[in-house]
Amino acid sequence: MAAAEPKSPAAAGAAAARRLARGCWSAFWDYETPKVIVVKNRRLGIVYRTVQLLILLYFVCPHRYVFIVQKSYQDSETGPESSVITKVKGLTLSEHKVWDVEEYVKPPEGGSVFSIITRIEVTSFQTLGTCAESMRVRNATCDSDEDCVAGQLDMLGNGLRTGRCVPYYHGPSKTCEVSGWCPVEDGASVSQFLGKMAPNFTILIKNSIHYPKFQFSKGNIENRKDGYLRHCTFHEVSDLYCPIFKLGYIVEQAGENFTELAHTGGVIGVIINWDCDLDLSASMCNPKYSFRRLDPKHIPASSGYNFRFAKYYRINGSSTRTLIKAYGIRIDVIVHGQGSFLCDWILLTFMNKNKVYSHKKFDKMVDAPGGGAGPGLCASEPSQQDCTLTDARGLAQL
Repeated sequence: MAAAEPKSPAAAGAAAARRLARGCWSAFWDYETPKVIVVKNRRLGIVYRTVQLLILLYFVCPHRYVFIVQKSYQDSETGPESSVITKVKGLTLSEHKVWDVEEYVKPPEGGSVFSIITRIEVTSFQTLGTCAESMRVRNATCDSDEDCVAGQLDMLGNGLRTGRCVPYYHGPSKTCEVSGWCPVEDGASVSQFLGKMAPNFTILIKNSIHYPKFQFSKGNIENRKDGYLRHCTFHEVSDLYCPIFKLGYIVEQAGENFTELAHTGGVIGVIINWDCDLDLSASMCNPKYSFRRLDPKHIPASSGYNFRFAKYYRINGSSTRTLIKAYGIRIDVIVHGQGSFLCDWILLTFMNKNKVYSHKKFDKMVDAPGGGAGPGLCASEPSQQDCTLTDARGLAQL
């Protein structure tokens, strides 16, 4: 019998290429899975767990600030839904009258932003007519009628210019005459100080917050029925849930001088911070108050706070008004907060019922030959444990 002829190099190479191609194609439909062997050996188990602990410490220790201090294992929600209702009480005196809340609080609705008037400049008995323009208005001073243009309207002035140059209210100066509410503010205003008793005004700040993501709500008022709010004032330790603040206390905590602020006006922020760890009891979620001045007092052009309003009436059939330029302390109540709660990683890893939670959170499906339902695959029978909506263990065990 003749010996088989050896294959040529080209034929051998082609055969190798075909084997390689079959191996590559088989990788698309073959599936490999590691086999796990549990060895019941105490010494080997201790070594294994020790290595696991060292690896865990390696990751936790360098990042302990993020993991432990900042609690990055928690889910959080910032910007809670919030409502603020305010109410001011107190009386004060000026040189001419007694002032009550209805007169010195603007606006009266009791919202999160309001002003308490502490000084006013009053221009009484203004009527519609002609009078000298204020010297504060640009190009208002004059020497003759030629310096005044009839019909000119300065948007920062007090009326329409008539074209005449008239004596000012006091002194030798002259200004252009205007048609409008006369006399103008600078010519006849009288200053009155209301801040003598203002430090004792009390301000109730009722605040409630809601974290919709965690369905958590809380308010800043003590739930008592003994008339507690009628006689308490805020104290950070003993009366945290009595949100009644004296105006003088708020200004002092903001680091301001009350008399100076009452004369020039200013804006004070009352910041309420609800930074709550909702893993703890609701009693541990408490408001924290802070106070600071919001307007830039060191910049004269933009410091202070004032506004104008008028009271109208008729005298002998003529329209008359009292113009009031009010200086005051504006209070802005600002609410911040963050609620944090355990994330799924903690529940799936460390909780005693983590297997129950995992069973409810994940559906396990396994393919079986012929496309049927294999072990763990949701089939048509509602009795299979992985397909039922509830089971004997249930979420109630959590």
